[in-house]
Amino acid sequence: MNFDLIVIGSGPGGYVAAIRAAQLKMKVAVIEKSEIGGICLNWGCIPTKSLLKSSQVYSYIKTAKRYGITVGEVEPNFSKIISRSRTIANQMSKGVGFLFKKNNITLISGFGKIVNKNTVEVNSLEEVKQYTTKNIILATGSRSRVLPNIVQDGEKIIGYKEALSLPEQPNTMVVIGSGAIGTELAFFYSTLGTKVHLVEYMPNVTPLEDIDISKQMEKSLKKAKIKLKLSSTVEAVDTSGNICKVKVKTPKGEEIIEADIVLSAVGITPNLENIGIEEIGIELENGKIKVDDFYKTNIEGIYAIGDIINTHALAHVASAEGITCVENIAGKNPEKIDYKNIPTAIYTNPEVASVGYTEASAIKAGLDINVGRFPFSALGKATAAGSRDGFAKLIFDKKTDKLIGAHLIGLNVTEMLAQLVISKKLGATGHQIIKTIHPHPTMSEAIMEAAAQAHNEAIHI
Repeated sequence: MNFDLIVIGSGPGGYVAAIRAAQLKMKVAVIEKSEIGGICLNWGCIPTKSLLKSSQVYSYIKTAKRYGITVGEVEPNFSKIISRSRTIANQMSKGVGFLFKKNNITLISGFGKIVNKNTVEVNSLEEVKQYTTKNIILATGSRSRVLPNIVQDGEKIIGYKEALSLPEQPNTMVVIGSGAIGTELAFFYSTLGTKVHLVEYMPNVTPLEDIDISKQMEKSLKKAKIKLKLSSTVEAVDTSGNICKVKVKTPKGEEIIEADIVLSAVGITPNLENIGIEEIGIELENGKIKVDDFYKTNIEGIYAIGDIINTHALAHVASAEGITCVENIAGKNPEKIDYKNIPTAIYTNPEVASVGYTEASAIKAGLDINVGRFPFSALGKATAAGSRDGFAKLIFDKKTDKLIGAHLIGLNVTEMLAQLVISKKLGATGHQIIKTIHPHPTMSEAIMEAAAQAHNEAIHI
């Protein structure tokens, strides 16, 4: 069967690329070896948000007296929380399948491998079959990174996938790594009552965030009774007994932490094995596929997007890359993605949202900056909501007054971030943000006030 485009992988990069290609009148096939929607829909972005919502509701009910509401005893039903999460993931996966049918996209189940620039081989349980195509997009995604000294067995030492479907709630857990995955799952399990230790190699949690965000997150983790081990490494895990014995090297010396489960959340590994890249000579760079500004590899007609290339390993980035790649194939002359304007979000309690330069990276780049900061404790909406922790921090280029970075931590800040991404993209200045009337009472007023504080014009602080 001949296609205009074959996409290998149906995650947020692959399925979005396929749909956009179909909209542009291409004949499209998607090859998927597992669930439609990839890791994000089935074992990442979506199910984790379901779990975190359940834990948030549980937390609200436990603290209902603060809001003038009296309730009886309440306890989480772990199996039902997990079941709800799986149901939502399945629902979203079916939704993508519906979109494939709506857009006349052929779904081919099996493991895809490139034979040459115009041929893809699919190995399914029933048969091995080849398909021809004018173009190929590799969107095979990634999996949990495995540390050589901490091998995941899927039972006592687990990755994020197993953490979303444990048969029962552990009493104790050690989480290795305090990035988005580690902190989100640490908050989830801790809120439900699991005693959590969080081990981080760097001196600060969420080490890729602005330092002020990291410091506030550290306070929030401690407030949630999560025990932190910073500047620490897990040397080994003894799983021979009923309880895992985790050997941790800390600045104060070696320590043994006992836990039911060890969750390794130390990053991801691209899925590049056995897909044909070595055989046909696709060039790699820093362990990932090398591409140009429109995601073409060194082989004509073959493209790569998402976690397998050297860009931000985020679902929304993969989707944007997929659209840009396909529009370029179709001759639409799309705008290149600006990787200095990529939003990032962590769905902890409080949430974290950021875009652009951190204060430290702006200074390192030699920029003269103005920094404005406004605490949510000074906002009426945050006080009424009972969530006063956190702040908004904006960074401006002093010469142009343009917004170059934004960092927020607090209630629902991930929903506020798009305003700042658009502002940065359009070259908005601090004074333009100040003079933009923000609705009252809202959490977003902190953005206006932070801009004002950077210019010594803040009203409410």
